[in-house]
Amino acid sequence: MIRILVALWAWLVLMPLANANLLSELQSGSSLIIMRHADAPGIGDPQGYRIGDCSTQRNLGEYGRQQAKEIGAWLSKQGISEARVFSSPWCRCLDTAVLLNKGPVTSERSLGSFFNEMSESGKQTRELEVFVRQQLSKSSKLPLILVTHQVNTYAYTGMSVGVGQMLLVKVNAQGKAISSRALN
Repeated sequence: MIRILVALWAWLVLMPLANANLLSELQSGSSLIIMRHADAPGIGDPQGYRIGDCSTQRNLGEYGRQQAKEIGAWLSKQGISEARVFSSPWCRCLDTAVLLNKGPVTSERSLGSFFNEMSESGKQTRELEVFVRQQLSKSSKLPLILVTHQVNTYAYTGMSVGVGQMLLVKVNAQGKAISSRALN
């Protein structure tokens, strides 16, 4: 029982401290947030799905839409009211990104799922690294938020994430992830 209370205390006290400098870390030019889309019931996409046609894809459920809004509210409490937001072209990612309410959302191919073509993992992750390098080399102080899929997040950071989970990722000058930690 004491271990549970200590763990709960640590989570309640230390988690806010761990995120206290989130905005300044994101404005440093060497960190970003990458997240898995919010809850979309099921696994993968139906056979014959088409990018750009949400009726053929697995989409956010009501819980997922609420989850994305709550994540956006949490980001606002961390001082992130506006960001450069890029998303996988899959509808569940685009919808998550829009519901964060951090500004315009731009579709980015290198964030697209390779769940059905795992052999593309290395090539696509290298493309993502180039994209990250280009984005972080801009002099913008707006945080960079990337919304993608579990397979992409794992390939880029080596960390497995749940639905709606965000990682703060520190990158090197080539856009490669060098460290990451969970934010929620």
